[in-house]
Amino acid sequence: MKEQKKQPELRFRGFTDDWEQVEFQSKIKLIGGATPFKDNPEYWNGNIVWLSSQEIKNKYVSNGTYTITKKAIIDNKTRMVDAGTPLIVTRSGILAKRFPLSIPTIDVAINQDIKALLFDQSKLNVNFFVAELQSKEAYILKKIIKTGTTVQSVNLPDLNKLIISVVSDFKEQEKIGDFFQKLDHTIALQQRKLELLKKLKRGYLQQVLPAKNEFIPNIRFVNYFNDWKYITLSDLFKYEQPAEYIVKSTAYDVNFKIPVLTAGKSFILGYTDEKFGIKLASSDAPAIIFDDFTVSSHFVDFPFKVKSSALKILSLQNNQNNFYFAYNILKRINYKPQNHSRHWISKFSQFSVAIPTPDEQQNIGNFIKIIDNTLLLQEDKIKKIIDLKKGYLQKLFL
Repeated sequence: MKEQKKQPELRFRGFTDDWEQVEFQSKIKLIGGATPFKDNPEYWNGNIVWLSSQEIKNKYVSNGTYTITKKAIIDNKTRMVDAGTPLIVTRSGILAKRFPLSIPTIDVAINQDIKALLFDQSKLNVNFFVAELQSKEAYILKKIIKTGTTVQSVNLPDLNKLIISVVSDFKEQEKIGDFFQKLDHTIALQQRKLELLKKLKRGYLQQVLPAKNEFIPNIRFVNYFNDWKYITLSDLFKYEQPAEYIVKSTAYDVNFKIPVLTAGKSFILGYTDEKFGIKLASSDAPAIIFDDFTVSSHFVDFPFKVKSSALKILSLQNNQNNFYFAYNILKRINYKPQNHSRHWISKFSQFSVAIPTPDEQQNIGNFIKIIDNTLLLQEDKIKKIIDLKKGYLQKLFL
């Protein structure tokens, strides 16, 4: 194959050499692993970290759900991989949306759904190459991921033919690799802050809401002394089964601007221009969309329509109750439907919840909302940094 030479849109100062474009397989060797026989106790709970696809999420990985022994390595086809060797997921449902890639910080073993990428790291900088692959994620998802009967997988022959960029000047590779490494560290730091905020919220909820069968919480706002009273969820909420609406566009514009909601992960299925039957949720009277399939709920504060028989719209029975407080009460209900039941909503009367006076509800609701607003700001900060990284990935690579 004749090599092509190009330059990216954006360069660091002092670098002017052309970039070479070559096939993936000319620089990278793929090796896979395996799962040791699970019924052999001599293979498990050793001191070797064994990774499966579920552990390949963040840029760096240092531990897994399971550990294995040296005997498992000797007797099986699982492989040991040196620290600093990039790992990709080659078979998983996550490949429908993402192309997971991680760098282990310790020596690890891998299973059959992971491939390790081996190359001469004295000629190809690891962080540079990882960013290179990340810059091609959209192409990989569209052209190289194939859909099987159960899960998605990487078409390895196509991956081997993927055109990658190689910079002959190793110092430029290091410069670009270090830049993206710093961005990744910033993202990881902000994500840790987000997790700490979520943990803080969980802790506060345990303190400001009573435990099961209790009548007062551990922490209260001043001047509140009365016991909370127990009512059923059906006393707290009323619900309706919405009609189904037709999606007329998958994109928002001036003609199609009313979201059509559905069950499942997509939630917003598309948009429509139909105004009949619109549910207008405002800050004074928001709504909860309740998903009967997954027993999950979404707090909605915008106009919407619904296209799903599995969704219900919840509103308060008594407007004196605080909606934000009630929403967090609902999310505390711990119930798993049996046999994929679609009728959890009919069990409302079976669940009792403790509520205080409307005034105390207002204080608790406002307090939780402050925390949630902080969470939203942190999530937005992370999104902006990730979007910034995506922009640089497109400009700093071919």
